[in-house]
Amino acid sequence: MVGDLGDPQSMGSLIVRYLKWQEVQNYSDRTIQGSRLCLRRLCEWCEDRDITRPAEVTKPILDRYKRHLFYYRTKGGKPLSFVTQRGYLSYVRVFFSWLARNNYIPFDPAAALELPKVEKRLPRFLTSSEAEQVLGQTDVRTWKGIRDRAIMETLYSTGMRRSELCNLKLNDLDIARGTVMINLGKGGKDRMVPIGERAISWIVKYLNEVRAELLMEPDEGVLFLNALGEQMSLGRLTQLVHRYIKEAKLGKSGACHIFRHSMATEMLENGADIRYIQEMLGHEKLCSTQVYTHLSIRRLKEIHEATHPARIKREKKEEDLDEPTETTEMLSCLALEGKEEDDWTN
Repeated sequence: MVGDLGDPQSMGSLIVRYLKWQEVQNYSDRTIQGSRLCLRRLCEWCEDRDITRPAEVTKPILDRYKRHLFYYRTKGGKPLSFVTQRGYLSYVRVFFSWLARNNYIPFDPAAALELPKVEKRLPRFLTSSEAEQVLGQTDVRTWKGIRDRAIMETLYSTGMRRSELCNLKLNDLDIARGTVMINLGKGGKDRMVPIGERAISWIVKYLNEVRAELLMEPDEGVLFLNALGEQMSLGRLTQLVHRYIKEAKLGKSGACHIFRHSMATEMLENGADIRYIQEMLGHEKLCSTQVYTHLSIRRLKEIHEATHPARIKREKKEEDLDEPTETTEMLSCLALEGKEEDDWTN
């Protein structure tokens, strides 16, 4: 941590105390890590401006920090996305709210801090044929190809998050029942989800032919192992899946989460109730799952074709043309007379 840790009222000391409080409250490791990174960034920015204590921070200072995030550029010259900026500021708001509640500061300067608006983007997904192309990129003649195929089949079949896959244990898989127990998923909640036969067959192949060769004692029971026989990291898993998607040359980018989106979209299009999809994905609120209804274009096209007025008028017009009328009968007679006249002159 940065800052003067010898001063109990300094920014660094209070951030350390706040992180310890999050641990006591059983916040997830990911949340604590996010708090540490985002608040460290704020602390460094404040120290560069001789602001060493949270009590010295005011609303205009936080507005300046907000502008700093907007104009900041990475080493590659790219700006921070509005999602990232909002994330940084969200951690700051929660931190100052905690300080005010616990009387470390007289008032909360971040209470009126407005977060930047973010675009409501639809999640990217793969069609069933595109997903098969990605899965087919693995070289199943090698141990790595078998393991990677088993990993992606599991992601595609269950829709679990990458962190949930990395934490899978051997005992979490029930081959006989075709289920997977996801322990302490997002929000610290357990859930049981079904897994398809094809995914199970690849997992069994991986267990029989690969895992024993990778294993380094003691065996901690982790299902998917890296080349060193250890639990796979989140970053390595993302790189692995991203590379296969890139090699498929689909013109789409993504990694582990794209299989989650693909599973949900295809299940919805094939008639699955949205509440069952909510259970599989582990969403606490239904509104998080409803985004996939916007991706279900197949049903929307069917409804569009059946109800759009242009389609109805066109079909009506075609029906009218099929029925003989006085005009059509007269035109037929004239055409026949003209044909007979042509035949006589020739």
